Amino acid sequence: MPVINIELTREGVTREQKRALIQQVSDVVTNILNKDPNLTHVVIREIDTDNWGYGGEQVSVLREQGITADKK
Repeated sequence: MPVINIELTREGVTREQKRALIQQVSDVVTNILNKDPNLTHVVIREIDTDNWGYGGEQVSVLREQGITADKK
């Protein structure tokens, strides 16, 4: 029974995006590890940007400075 944990900052990920993420991650585990998708658990945890940091700074402050994780 695989359990996959995904942590994201709480920045407007939609219900549809989460659903797609759960489905596609489950598909990868099924295809690569040959695991039963009915027994594969995916947990998404959303973390406030004040509670996430890198490079010595809170993500909330980095976002205020225009620094994002969006693909260029």
